[in-house]
Amino acid sequence: MLDKFGIAQVIARELKDGYYVNLGIGIPTLVANYIPEGIEVVLQSENGLLGMGPFPFEGEEDPDLINAGKQTITMAAGASLFDSATSFGMIRAGKVDLTVLGAMEVSDQGDIANWKIPGKMVKGMGGAMDLVASAKNIIVAMQHTNKAGESKLLRSCTLPITGLKCVKKVVTELGVFDITERGFELKEIAPGVTIDEVKQKTEGRLVIEGEIPVVRL
Repeated sequence: MLDKFGIAQVIARELKDGYYVNLGIGIPTLVANYIPEGIEVVLQSENGLLGMGPFPFEGEEDPDLINAGKQTITMAAGASLFDSATSFGMIRAGKVDLTVLGAMEVSDQGDIANWKIPGKMVKGMGGAMDLVASAKNIIVAMQHTNKAGESKLLRSCTLPITGLKCVKKVVTELGVFDITERGFELKEIAPGVTIDEVKQKTEGRLVIEGEIPVVRL
């Protein structure tokens, strides 16, 4: 299986030179540590930073520099700071090439639910709804099942929807899935994982064709 670092490494392969990228909280933030050599991407944080750098070393944290998930970060050379209104203007104008988000559920049509569990207190929906409505490409990094062992890759989402038909790819500990008109298409399988396990843990429509390569990091 892939751990959270492996999931981040797989998603980092999707980064292209010159991309403007927004990374959600959780596993997506780890993608910043695996940017391929030889390419330059600009990381955007919706709380008002363009040019986000890697996490600081212990003892070098600046409490005034945080990402949208309240984690301390650094700024890359040439970075700029601005208010949230400007930040969301960038997002809504379609300036973000790739958004990587976590999710509680994803449907086989590309719907995503990632902002609220009914009956539990939340601070708000955050920037996810703007991101899924505006970004050119949405990739989800998530666990394949919940704590009860139930699939999070579903035929239809059961939690409040964040966005409809917007997710293009899902990477979980079990493998890499493209979302197409036919459902979740298994493109790569994680080391040590069997096809039967993927079938057992995927509730949504699943497409498996030909020999599926093993993920290589």
